[in-house]
Amino acid sequence: MNPAEWLWRTARLSPDRPALLSGETVVASYGTFAERAGALAARLAGAGVAPGDRVAVFAKNCPDYLIALYGIWHLGAVAVPINAKLHPREAAWIIGDSAAQVCFVSGDVAPDLAEALEGAPCALWPLGDLPETGAAAAPYPIQPSDEIWLFYTSGTTGRPKGVMLTALNLTVMTLGYLADVDEVSPGDAILYAAPMSHGAGLYNFVHVMRGARHVVPLSGGFEADEVLDLGESVGNISMFAAPTMVRRLVDAARGRVGFDGIKTVIYGGGPMYLADIVEAVEVMGPRFVQIYGQGECPMAITSLSRAEVADRTSPNWKARLGSVGRAQSGVRLRIARADGSKAAAGEIGEVLVQGAPVMAGYSNGAETTAKAIRDGWLWTGDMGALDADGYLTLHDRSKDVIISGGSNIYPREVEEVLLTHQGVHEVSVVGRPNADWGEDVVAFVTLREGANVTEAELEALCLANIARFKRPKSYYFVPDLPKNNYGKVLKGALRDRLAGMTG
Repeated sequence: MNPAEWLWRTARLSPDRPALLSGETVVASYGTFAERAGALAARLAGAGVAPGDRVAVFAKNCPDYLIALYGIWHLGAVAVPINAKLHPREAAWIIGDSAAQVCFVSGDVAPDLAEALEGAPCALWPLGDLPETGAAAAPYPIQPSDEIWLFYTSGTTGRPKGVMLTALNLTVMTLGYLADVDEVSPGDAILYAAPMSHGAGLYNFVHVMRGARHVVPLSGGFEADEVLDLGESVGNISMFAAPTMVRRLVDAARGRVGFDGIKTVIYGGGPMYLADIVEAVEVMGPRFVQIYGQGECPMAITSLSRAEVADRTSPNWKARLGSVGRAQSGVRLRIARADGSKAAAGEIGEVLVQGAPVMAGYSNGAETTAKAIRDGWLWTGDMGALDADGYLTLHDRSKDVIISGGSNIYPREVEEVLLTHQGVHEVSVVGRPNADWGEDVVAFVTLREGANVTEAELEALCLANIARFKRPKSYYFVPDLPKNNYGKVLKGALRDRLAGMTG
């Protein structure tokens, strides 16, 4: 299904319903939203863009971002959203790799991007200069197998890969939101506090389908106090948030009374530690839902419901809260050993997923696709275990597992223990080469403001909770942890830092 058809259906039924908001201010109804998207499609067609061609968006969050996306889909073209936090040279590489003919761009980065493109055949169109009105034909009849979203992975190692997502991939993902994540009504609002080029933007579909509001904060990003204020003034807000954002939101929420305006916080995109989500529910109540996905199967692998996140009465509630939930309706899961055989319940192996939301493949990457998708299963690169009830507990990316003395050590297990110390704010555990043992466990720790924590305290905490061979051999107290543009800790950068320390 073409997402632009969902927009047109909503606009025909409720043309005056509020659609796009900048902060508290409504800037477009659904009728205006659909009309402007159709007019933009006509302008793209006039510039020679055809169905199936790729059109990039390199811009900060703003209401016109959605108009650009729906104009692209109205024409039957493929959207290539690029994170606005990337360097123009990184964006230029993505534009070249995707062969995008047009790129919608924020005015503040247009000159640098033009320079980085070095004359490459891609027209730069200011995002603030979209047509206001204009007649347009009906949306192009996209087929289920047609590519509509080309998502470039965050590229923490090497060049990012272009993940080809089809209309069917994103339709099943969208229906899975209603089945497995949350219900949506016209009175609801989706808040884009994380980059619309990434997971947060993918939740636009279900809210267009249901005629809900789309809110872009005036800051264009995530400011915890601004989010809480918008919850009070706009109401019924849902949002996608990385775990680091949830921590900041909870810190800002302390001392406030009532959070009725925050309907749902969907968290994912990185490890949510048990201590952090327990604290989040204690402070803000039962409004958290967890999802697990990746660019190759976006937002659609598992979910942990609001009730399960808030449960404190079941005998095994801690184990389930430490998991990422059960398979969403559109997929099946499997845990594989290194040789591909099926792992037993509770055994750690690589997470495999199969189903309609799984990508069509990597753009310009047939060999890489063949490595990632084998016998119909996507090998995610994440290590995890399924319990007897189907709950998936993630341990780490396969590349982050530490091997010391022939034993596998999963950094997250150590991180979970260290985070139970009240003075620890964030922690990341990595391996350091050791000539005798293979690797040592090393912890990088950031402290809460005003906290005074010693290595001896952390050592005692580890010895009381995990096997001796898993405990860190060194602790480094740092002011912050390196993160990519999506808030994920860059363990590779920490390993590089260790290499520099040892010469």
